Amino acid sequence: MFLYQPTSGYCYNSDSIFLYDFISAFKPKGKLLDVGCGVGIISLLLSRDFNIETTIIDKQEKMLNYAKHNYAINHLEVKSHLGDFTEMETEEKFDFIVSNPPFYDSRVTQSENTHLNIARYAHHLPIADFIAKVKQLLKPRGWFIFCYDAKQIDLLLHHLKINGINPEKIQFVHSKLDRESKLVMIAARMNSKSMTQILPPFVVFDDDSIYREKAMKAFEKANTNSIKGDY
Repeated sequence: MFLYQPTSGYCYNSDSIFLYDFISAFKPKGKLLDVGCGVGIISLLLSRDFNIETTIIDKQEKMLNYAKHNYAINHLEVKSHLGDFTEMETEEKFDFIVSNPPFYDSRVTQSENTHLNIARYAHHLPIADFIAKVKQLLKPRGWFIFCYDAKQIDLLLHHLKINGINPEKIQFVHSKLDRESKLVMIAARMNSKSMTQILPPFVVFDDDSIYREKAMKAFEKANTNSIKGDY
């Protein structure tokens, strides 16, 4: 799959590929919403692999234009919304809401690049508002599958629980086996009563800094070819 990315500003990274791989295990179907879609990498791959009706939303017009262009060149259909997800107005309800949202703590030194800042920092999509809006737009048994800063797992679980979105599966991502996790992937389901399952850790590199088998398979399955260009 070919897709365009900006020559400057935010570009997708391995987090999005690993999240795509994680979501794929749930075999999405029906209506899917990609929140903060960026160039569309996650929902593009899912739309290629599964029979879904896809909607994307991003608050940056530049990124949304890239995403729409990427859908077009790959001959995939999509509905798009420009704006803040927390203010999204739609009568639709979704079977799956997926997201690689901005999650860096706003107290750290921030990028002065506007596009990078919006794509990275959590104050552009606060956890409480984010999850409350997800609740409004999920179908009664819908899935919310996303990744986030692992250090904020307590806040994530709190807001999921109070909104009735039960975390069914959690997987921590580690760069190496002896490194602390900086990313967590969560599959939560509306109105679920299931016990939470903590999956084995996803370890990206071996001791020689070579991709481990699971990471390599995720990249192979994604099979993306990125083109840098201003659109």
